[in-house]
Amino acid sequence: MDKKKIKLSLKNISQSYVVKNKVKDAVNNVSFDVYDNEFLVILGPGHCGKSVLLNIIGGLEKAVDGKVFLDDKELHGSDKRIGMVFQKLALMPWKTVMGNVEFGLQMEGVPKDTRRMIADKYIELVGLKGFEKSYPNELSGGMKQRVGIARAYTNNPEILLMDEPFGQLDAQTRYSMQEEVQRIWEKEKRTIIFVTNNIEEAVYLADRIILLSKCPAKVKEIYEVNLPRPRDTVHPEFLRIRKEISENTDLAL
Repeated sequence: MDKKKIKLSLKNISQSYVVKNKVKDAVNNVSFDVYDNEFLVILGPGHCGKSVLLNIIGGLEKAVDGKVFLDDKELHGSDKRIGMVFQKLALMPWKTVMGNVEFGLQMEGVPKDTRRMIADKYIELVGLKGFEKSYPNELSGGMKQRVGIARAYTNNPEILLMDEPFGQLDAQTRYSMQEEVQRIWEKEKRTIIFVTNNIEEAVYLADRIILLSKCPAKVKEIYEVNLPRPRDTVHPEFLRIRKEISENTDLAL
C-alpha cells in the first residue's frame, strides 16, 4: 500500500469473563492498527478470541481494558460507520431479498424510493439481480451470505467486519464467495476486517494478516501479503507464506 492512513486502532485491548465462578481471560493486551481501505484478516485457532475482538470493535461488548479509536477518536459502543456480517446471518425469513437488504434504511426512515435505489445498487453488486422477490428459504448458503453483505453495505459503513462469514459453506461455495467478497472490496474500496481460522483463506484475501495465539489471544505475528490479485493458490510464494504461517499457528484448544 503506497500511503498508509490509519483508520482504526486497538490499544491494549483485554477481555475476560466469569465462567463457573472463575475469571477466564479471552484477550490479553492486543494492539494493532488497521489502514484505510485495507483488507485485514485476523487469523487464529478456534475459540482463541477472534470474534471477541470483532465484537469489541463493533461495540457489541465492552473490553475490560484498552481502547478502540476510529479516525483518532475513541469509540464508545456501536458506531454507524462500522457494519458487520456474521456467520449466522439471521435473515428475516418473512422478508424478501429486497426487504432484508433495505431493512436498515427503512428503520432509519429513508424514503421508499431512495432506499430501493440504494438496495438495488448493492443487490446488483453482490450478483443477486433478479432475486429481489425471493425469500431466504429459496436461496443457497452462498446467496444468503450475499444478502448479508448487501445489507451491510446498504448502510454505507466505512469499515465492514466479517466474522467467519464462509465457515458454514461447502468448499466450492466458499472459494466462490472468497472471489466475490474480494471483487466487491476492490470495487467499493472500504476497509474490511475479516476473521477466519483458515490459513489459505487468509493468505488469499488479506493485505495483512494479524496472527493470534491460542486463548487468551495475543498478537503472535503480523504478516504483509504482497501478492498480486487474483491470487494463485499454488504459486510458490503463496505456498511459502501459507507454510510459514501454518508452522507459527497454535493448535486449537
